[in-house]
Amino acid sequence: MGHNTGGGTQGANEFEIGSKVRELRKKRQFTLEDIVTKTGLTKSVLEDIEGGDFMPPVATLIKLAKALGVGMAYFFEEEAAPRERISVTRSGERMKLKRRPHHHEGEVDYVYETLETRKPDKHMEPLFVEFLPMEVSDMVFVNHEGEEFLYVLEGTLEFRSDDRVEVLRHGDAIYFDSDINHSFRSLTDKPAKAVVVVWARR
Repeated sequence: MGHNTGGGTQGANEFEIGSKVRELRKKRQFTLEDIVTKTGLTKSVLEDIEGGDFMPPVATLIKLAKALGVGMAYFFEEEAAPRERISVTRSGERMKLKRRPHHHEGEVDYVYETLETRKPDKHMEPLFVEFLPMEVSDMVFVNHEGEEFLYVLEGTLEFRSDDRVEVLRHGDAIYFDSDINHSFRSLTDKPAKAVVVVWARR
């Protein structure tokens, strides 16, 4: 997903997340059809996620996590990570989710990095997100259980729900129930950058 946000971020491998989804699904003895029923995702999307051909957006990861009985953080954990009561993530340790080689119709198109990878039992998922410029007609609305907080670091960002539009600039913040349909887009020709914290009910 195009833009390097600096800090020496290490690329999160789509296959690693896909393999975690597949391994956990098999451990839970769920078929792909079971996950289709639990999440509403299509079988082809699930196959591409498990095969590493599709990096799911945050709302999809939340639905997968709920279906598989884990927190969203499970997909970003480092192997054999010790339990931490205090976790510090340096700028060069952030995990960036790269542009996906396969694009599905209706897929949200943005770049995101997870800002914490060591604490597996956390209730919030902090992310660095770049929202791309696009036409209103290209915006994809998503919803998922929980709440969401966003703080704009750079650019001009538009938030839309079914009945509300807000323009957010550097230093502005928004907090909303994420089970409402929502979408974001940059209003300039460059990505708008923000810190997003997602809390999803398990």
